Amino acid sequence: LASWAGAGGAALQPLYEAHRAFVLGSQVLHADETPVRMLAPGTGKTAKAYVWAYARGEHDATAGVVYDFCVGRGSKYPAQFLKDWQGTLTCDDYGGYDIVFKRGSCIEAGCLAHARRKFDELAKAHASPIASQAIVRIARIYQVEGLARDMSAEERLAHRQQYASPLWEELHAWMRLERTRVPDGGGIAAALDYGLKRWSALGRFLQDGAVSVDNNHIENLMRPWAMGRKAWLFAGSELAGKRAAMVMSLVQSARLHGHDPWVYLKDVLERLMGHPNHRIDELLPHKWSAPQPQAATTA
Repeated sequence: LASWAGAGGAALQPLYEAHRAFVLGSQVLHADETPVRMLAPGTGKTAKAYVWAYARGEHDATAGVVYDFCVGRGSKYPAQFLKDWQGTLTCDDYGGYDIVFKRGSCIEAGCLAHARRKFDELAKAHASPIASQAIVRIARIYQVEGLARDMSAEERLAHRQQYASPLWEELHAWMRLERTRVPDGGGIAAALDYGLKRWSALGRFLQDGAVSVDNNHIENLMRPWAMGRKAWLFAGSELAGKRAAMVMSLVQSARLHGHDPWVYLKDVLERLMGHPNHRIDELLPHKWSAPQPQAATTA
């Protein structure tokens, strides 16, 4: 990745911008961020930077993910990246996204897996029987969701409203009741408070069949960065980080469409210089086709 980012990063800029526009063309997005190290100029030391990720909805017929390398985790980064975007954004409970929702043109969807995780940690530690009960109740909702994976958005919404909505209301009533029975300050109180506080956002999947029940889709697309941290350790500069994010956006999107990333990047870099800019979309991962081998000729 480092060699591609250096050698081909600048050439890929127009393709990256076209791919970014394609991803932001979805009405449903997932968002997440993860820390990476970057060499701090003139110090010989590294500082914390962040890679922000935005992916088309998990249920979108045409997948795509775009990464944005930033020197911080402040709200200005998603605000800038999503400044012209409107739709439903699935994310965790990080305040950096609040500025996006305050515009009024974006709807927040929460992550049920994130809420479940808080109960799961307590259940594994045998800290509270309430946590185990919560896990069982949430599992029933996931069972309903699993049956809807291959449905259309309209079919999925109808399925959820018929089967998941009653379970959701039961879970809500149960959580509110249990919260009155546990003292403040404990782990189970915090887990219940998290879910109750974000109840509206967590239940967004019951209002839109294109919205996912959780944010696991983007978390899975962040894993290559976690693996990469152990290999390349840090980005040499902000420019190097941005070029790495550019290449990784195309690599991971190519993988989502079943392409060999090496074959894809090699082909588009060879074709970019002579490819008409107004037809740049032809080289995007979701439209690209592997070049066919030349047929052998006989004398």
